[in-house]
Amino acid sequence: MIEREIIINKVADALVKAGSVFSSDKFEAYNKAIDNEESELSKWSMTCIKENAETAEQRKSPLCDDTGIPHLILEVGKNRAVSGELLDAIYAGVSQGLKKLPGRPMAIKGDDWKRVDQSLGLYEESEAVLPAPLQLKYVEDENRLSLTVLMQGGGPEIRAKTYRVFHRHSKETVLDEIVSWADEVVGQLGCTPCTIAVGIGRSHYEASALMLQAMADGNYSIQSKEEKYITEQVNKTGVGSLGLKGKCSVLGTFIKVGPQRASGVRIVCMRPCCCFEPRKYTVNL
Repeated sequence: MIEREIIINKVADALVKAGSVFSSDKFEAYNKAIDNEESELSKWSMTCIKENAETAEQRKSPLCDDTGIPHLILEVGKNRAVSGELLDAIYAGVSQGLKKLPGRPMAIKGDDWKRVDQSLGLYEESEAVLPAPLQLKYVEDENRLSLTVLMQGGGPEIRAKTYRVFHRHSKETVLDEIVSWADEVVGQLGCTPCTIAVGIGRSHYEASALMLQAMADGNYSIQSKEEKYITEQVNKTGVGSLGLKGKCSVLGTFIKVGPQRASGVRIVCMRPCCCFEPRKYTVNL
């Protein structure tokens, strides 16, 4: 019972931190963007975003009104076990965290199709928001058992895309297709500067899972040349912070490439994360 309570409290705390805390590399990315920005309006808006994040961390309050849907990645080494009891405690911790944050009430009432047409309205309780299906990842660290909580907002989901790309035996073809997708939606997103998250896999499910892993693992201070290329190209749109025009429309890009099949296509998932995302936190269980 004590161990269960420990896990519940750890997960609840992780959810609150995911929804209210900027990582250190994200603060640094904003500082660099503000220093390099020439548009006074964009510079001012990014300064406000950073101050909002500092206040949210101090008060343990949500970074954004859209507090997001919890997405969970559980990393397990071979010396650790995953049981039904563990999963039950994790889900209980998510529920407790949504009450503490607090999360926005977004859970829809009713059976399958009543939830689709939203005809019965919403539950008032924030903890009624269920997490997305848990993602399990085996890791080489034999004793690792950790949970990453990501809070996924609605705006980026509307603008995200998962589709096939004919690669023509050229990574540049794939990268340029991602850039074209991002160019189209970054200006529509509204809450920029964004972060471009990309997963490249063999199926739509795998590409989406890799995109989520890219968000979990991504670091603004460590960018590959491919990630830098996408960021630089999309920044040429000049959308700027909150659409106010400027040099920084994208803070950074996170890419995760998985196994590939012998085929003429690559399945690519691209998500333009908003100015507060990725909202994430990892805890050891």
